[in-house]
Amino acid sequence: MKLAERGKLSLDSPVVTYLSPSELENLFVYHDVDYANQVTIKQLLGHTSGLADYFEDPVIHKPMFMQRIVGNPQEWWTPETLIEFTRRNQRSFGPPASRFHYSDTGYILLGKIIERITGKTFSDNLHLEIFNPLQMNDSYLMFYSQPKHTPVEPIQDIWLNKVEISRCSSLSCDWAGGGIVTTPQDLLLFQKALLNGTCIDAASLQDMTTFTHKFRNGIHYGLGMMEIHFEGFFFLLRGLPRLQGHSGILGTHMFSHPETETHIVMNFGSSTAIVRSYRALIEVVTTLKKMRVLV
Repeated sequence: MKLAERGKLSLDSPVVTYLSPSELENLFVYHDVDYANQVTIKQLLGHTSGLADYFEDPVIHKPMFMQRIVGNPQEWWTPETLIEFTRRNQRSFGPPASRFHYSDTGYILLGKIIERITGKTFSDNLHLEIFNPLQMNDSYLMFYSQPKHTPVEPIQDIWLNKVEISRCSSLSCDWAGGGIVTTPQDLLLFQKALLNGTCIDAASLQDMTTFTHKFRNGIHYGLGMMEIHFEGFFFLLRGLPRLQGHSGILGTHMFSHPETETHIVMNFGSSTAIVRSYRALIEVVTTLKKMRVLV
């Protein structure tokens, strides 16, 4: 969004403007038709490009990606090998703009586009554009940079499919798909800046918070952001205010209620805690509503 504001790219630009045909080879082929020339940056951001998701989607040759992370803890992943995993082992989910399908592979392509346009590494962009200006001094891209605060603290335990992997090289599998190490306090700094115009312009935020697709029941999706519709989880939750932000596979939440400037940041640290984390979110929001903090 920052690059778009500076005129360095347009959200409607085809991805082929920035990435070579070889980098996009076999990623957008659906029913023997290659749609790579039609895919836009906005479609990658909104997960409507048809691109498969290396992290959770079915594979042609087993094991599934998450099983591989746990089973091969010392395996090292680069952006190129992550894209190659989708290219060789997965299939597109449809032509561009035909459906919503969440894709971490799309985030890897976006990271490469950022590098291509700026001439700087993705990690340098994070520090120069976000971490340093917002004083997110404990945040960094794992394996690629260091936080401003030193010495670096050990990261919290990470439980993926009931296996603790926080010290494993296979965590290199995230990069632009979610490879940032941070703290609840830094996430709060980021979320406040996102909403008050410090980070991006109001028009950019409006684009991100136009929630046109359903991620799943109760969760709608814009451009890189979620909106929670609690009544979609259970009809008796109708009346709870809608939150904007994002959650992750480890039960990590960063949500806000812009109207009341209320922020909720949580981390459960386990892929088996997702349901429990959303139950906690419901409990927090219900309590805040009873206290009239949320209206």
